[in-house]
Amino acid sequence: MVELLKALVYGAGGMAVVGLAALVALQERLVYVPVLPGLPRAYSITPSRLRLVYEDVWLRAADGVRLHSWFLRHSPTGRGPTILFFQENAGNIAHRLECVRLMMQRLQCNVFMLSYRGYGESEGYPSQSGITKDAQAALDHLVQRKDIDTSRIVIFGRSLGGAVGAVLAKNNPDKVSALVLENTFTSILDMAGIMLPFLRWFIGGSSSKGPKLLNCVVRSPWSTLDVVAEVKQPILFLSGLQDELVPPSHMKMLYDKAIENNRNCRFVDFPSGMHMDTWISGGDRYWRTIQLFLDQYAPEVQSCDASCTSEIANDEPGS
Repeated sequence: MVELLKALVYGAGGMAVVGLAALVALQERLVYVPVLPGLPRAYSITPSRLRLVYEDVWLRAADGVRLHSWFLRHSPTGRGPTILFFQENAGNIAHRLECVRLMMQRLQCNVFMLSYRGYGESEGYPSQSGITKDAQAALDHLVQRKDIDTSRIVIFGRSLGGAVGAVLAKNNPDKVSALVLENTFTSILDMAGIMLPFLRWFIGGSSSKGPKLLNCVVRSPWSTLDVVAEVKQPILFLSGLQDELVPPSHMKMLYDKAIENNRNCRFVDFPSGMHMDTWISGGDRYWRTIQLFLDQYAPEVQSCDASCTSEIANDEPGS
């Protein structure tokens, strides 16, 4: 019996050591996947393939890294809100063009698509501190443009992009009108415990239990749960209930945390939505939800009929 207990202890210790080594050595490759398996790093298409009017925009982050992005204009006048679009962790902005095409069509908006450092044609290597600088460079560029309404800049972030967008919104309360989060995690720390269950007791975000002994080795914690509590702008939470990567409970936890200090929050779920296809499976209701949110919090004139709030509420499940 004693030998069995020793074996179990040694086995658990060995798994922890292996897990720690993997976290230290491979964590950036697990969190950031600029190139999808079997595909080249280069863009597979450009917006012109979808007949979208765009311009290539090159930026410099605060640390000098050169970044590529696309500005897609909805109309020659640049009217309408401008969506600052932050993608998921895998692939590049070209893989999101079909979604963005429909976004521009349904929401009558401009879209700015940033390639994180190390993604697409951007230089450098991805990290939390680096991508935070990249996002700031994109926003600083937008607020200096003369061809858009800079009072109607709205951040949209899906998955990792939601974590990026939440940080940017928190840091720029006077430059960002509103924030839209879709299928975003509470933190990479919590996701590590999900992806590597044997480490769950040793790693986790602010809502998790356990000693969290390995949190200190995670270089990109992306603690969105802590960040949303400080976001002052209105937030729309879009949750796909069939999300196979990020547990839908993460989105509900983010909403519950945000609404403690921010009453301008809306939570809408989509019963058939998976991690990457909520914008498809949600159909007309998905786009209508976002449009009503924009009508209320990023209107063309700085007022909105009270029906905006009631219409969003009516679109929520259970109403």
